[in-house]
Amino acid sequence: MGFSSKDLAAGEEIVFSLHPHWWRVAPSVVGLVLSCALGVAALANSWPGWLAAAVGVLVLFTLGHFAIRYAQWASTHFVLTTERLVFRKGLVAKSGVEIPLDKVNTVFFEQSVWGRIFGFGTIKIESASEQGAQVFSDVRKPQLAQNLIYQQIEANQAKDIRAMGEAVGAATGRSEPSIPDQIEKLGELRDKGIITEEEFQRKKAELLERM
Repeated sequence: MGFSSKDLAAGEEIVFSLHPHWWRVAPSVVGLVLSCALGVAALANSWPGWLAAAVGVLVLFTLGHFAIRYAQWASTHFVLTTERLVFRKGLVAKSGVEIPLDKVNTVFFEQSVWGRIFGFGTIKIESASEQGAQVFSDVRKPQLAQNLIYQQIEANQAKDIRAMGEAVGAATGRSEPSIPDQIEKLGELRDKGIITEEEFQRKKAELLERM
C-alpha cells in the first residue's frame, strides 16, 4: 500500500516513500508465532479441553493484534517529494502533516543502540511552517533519509537560482545576468531564507572568481 501519485501536484515527483521500520510490527509477529507454537503443541499432545481452549483464545488474540499492527504499519507513510515532506497514517480515521521543503530549517536524526543494529531511528524536522518541530519515529535508515532531504533542498535552491537568473536575463535582454546582478539576487534569496549565509558566501566567492 504505497503513497498515491494522485496526491502529487503537477510536476511533483516522489523521491522516497517509506513505511515505518519492520521493528514496529516485530513484537506482534513474535507473539503470534509463539501462540501458534502453543496451539500446535496443544493439538499434538491432546492437552485438556480447557487448556486447549485457552490456547485457542490466545492464538485468536495475537492474530487480531498482529492484523491491527500490520494495518497501522501499512497505512503509515513518510514521504519525500521534490516539493515537500509528507507524513500520513490511518485507514479510516486519517491524519497527516505536510512540510514544504522551502520551510525546512534543520533535520536531526537519532538512533538508539537497537536502532543502529537494526537500521531505524527518529527524525526531527525543525521548520518555519505553522506546525513547528515535527518528530517521526521508526524511520528506516534515518541518516540516509536526512541526506536525501538536504540534497533535495539544495537541488530546489539551485533550480530557483537558475530560474531567477533566466528571468533576469530575459527581462534585460541578456542571456545571463551580470555577476553583480547575480550576487544581488543571491542576497535577496539569503534575506528571504531560501539559502543560508554559508551558501551565499560560497556562491558569491565562485562568482567573484569569474570576474
